[in-house]
Amino acid sequence: MNKTLSEQQKSWLILAVLWLALLILASLRPFAVPDEGRYGEIGRWMLVSGDWLTPRLNGIPFFHKPPYLYWLEAISVAIFGVSELALRLVPALHAGLMLSALYLAARRISTERIARRAVIMLGSSLGFLVGGQYINHDMLVASWIGVAIWCFAFAFMAGDKPNPGLARLGFVACALGMLSKGLIGLALPGLVILVWLIWTRQLKKILHFPWLSGLALFLAIALPWFVLAQRTYPEFFNYMFIGQQLNRYTAAVYNNPQPVWFYVLALALLLFPWMFFAFNQMRRVTATTLASEVSMTDTWWKLCWSWLLVILVFFSIPNSKLVGYILPVVPPLALLASMGWQRAMAHRAASGKIFAGICLVNGVIALGIVLKVGDVTRASRTQDLAQVLACAAQPSDTVYVSDAFPYDLPLYAQTIQPMVVLNDWPMLRQQAGDGWQRELFEGADFDAHAAQVLQPLSVLAQVAHTPGHWFAGRSGSTLVSNQPGWTLYFKGAGWDLYRSGGGTAEVSAAKSPEPAQHKGLPGCKQQR
Repeated sequence: MNKTLSEQQKSWLILAVLWLALLILASLRPFAVPDEGRYGEIGRWMLVSGDWLTPRLNGIPFFHKPPYLYWLEAISVAIFGVSELALRLVPALHAGLMLSALYLAARRISTERIARRAVIMLGSSLGFLVGGQYINHDMLVASWIGVAIWCFAFAFMAGDKPNPGLARLGFVACALGMLSKGLIGLALPGLVILVWLIWTRQLKKILHFPWLSGLALFLAIALPWFVLAQRTYPEFFNYMFIGQQLNRYTAAVYNNPQPVWFYVLALALLLFPWMFFAFNQMRRVTATTLASEVSMTDTWWKLCWSWLLVILVFFSIPNSKLVGYILPVVPPLALLASMGWQRAMAHRAASGKIFAGICLVNGVIALGIVLKVGDVTRASRTQDLAQVLACAAQPSDTVYVSDAFPYDLPLYAQTIQPMVVLNDWPMLRQQAGDGWQRELFEGADFDAHAAQVLQPLSVLAQVAHTPGHWFAGRSGSTLVSNQPGWTLYFKGAGWDLYRSGGGTAEVSAAKSPEPAQHKGLPGCKQQR
């Protein structure tokens, strides 16, 4: 019996190894704040609260993004428990989907060698090894945008009339993309395909597209949650689509302003150094040239460049830019880079060793980033504080915060009730920028009961002498340090924990409370 692996089996094995490496890296670092703390906690809270309709941050509605990420996080936590890996499994699965879709498409439109190399280039990149495990919406929507574009493109390339099955699958991918991050899940695949059809003179094929059945599938999957949310919260549509999507795209008042060339640099880092080999594919080439060198027709070459340039231009227009936004273009860029390597390097005797060396260097860089990031961000996180709080507090105790918002504290401690956030909220409504305070008070406008966790600073004095209250503040905070009744309980790397009632000695990091003394919070179980 011949047990030799086929070329396709080798490719799938390599893909599986790359995804396994991603999971290993995902388990080696603490939650990053604010993003991973925010989005991971919303998913955990969805499971704890049992409210699968309304994403909530600290018990307050959070309608910046649709709920697809949170649904999957809640399911993962229900199965595997609360951990970094359980929550990162959601973006990691979608990174695997992106990699698999690239391989399946590339081997159809080019050769097995080109497809496998493209997979290795993408799978060994920082965009995959680091971005593919980061807890936010970017990898989810990027993967579904990619699936939608591949499905629509293959549907149109099936003949004079598009393949209806592939077209409908593309609409399903658009629906999941919209549930991932909103309108771009539909708009970007549609815009890419439209530009490509015009460029390749296939526009007349849209007359035979299965619009009715495709849109029906799209609406059946994407619409119900939006309709239910609007019925429950009458201002929902205006807030999500106008405030969080249109205004964030067109306005210049939001965080992270960057120059127009920002995403060119971002792609150079995300797909380093492979992106530079894509330059070999920038010039217009004939179908004959492509066929002789990389076995890909001019029509597919134009799809890759339409995909890359349309989305690059789309995200370069707004003033506010984040690296993860550009992830939807890494599949076609990896394919172009694979073809560029074929032209520039494949004929060289040492090309295999050079290729393996670059992959190894990328892996070492990714591992270094993952192992070092915890030390670099130690003072901004509350992991040490959460470990103490989880074993010292009772489930009925109340945690107060004020001068900063500890996104990862409820996630690590696994609190079962929201924290009380203290501030001058009427003043902040007039002055707060695009930060955590605005996230909370805008969300509170949707739910008057949930808004009760936003309280004035005077509450600290009122509860100071009553046991069962805790205050978490950044190191050096003077809000409670000089108030009678509040005692420093634990001094962490960047945050301090105070307990009400007085008379408690400080606990050091080396001598935390004994977990078995009382029930504690659910997060204490992981330390026993």
